[in-house]
Amino acid sequence: MARVVVDVKLKPEILDPQGRAVMGALGRLGLSGVADVRQGKQFVLTIDGDIDDAKLADINRIAESLLSNPVIEDYSVRVEA
Repeated sequence: MARVVVDVKLKPEILDPQGRAVMGALGRLGLSGVADVRQGKQFVLTIDGDIDDAKLADINRIAESLLSNPVIEDYSVRVEA
């Protein structure tokens, strides 16, 4: 079995109100020195068998079309053994 992690986050030029709210709360909770907070989401897929180039290409296609909104989000895919 292989584990594939897809991280999705807003593109840098897109405003992130949730990140801003968390950043404000961090200051109120006593954590200083935080320059920025960006929120995102993570999908963890457990795959039977090995991950070959074709399966990884399928996962990238699905990440782009289903798991993220390519207009406002970037994604990254990593395989964990």
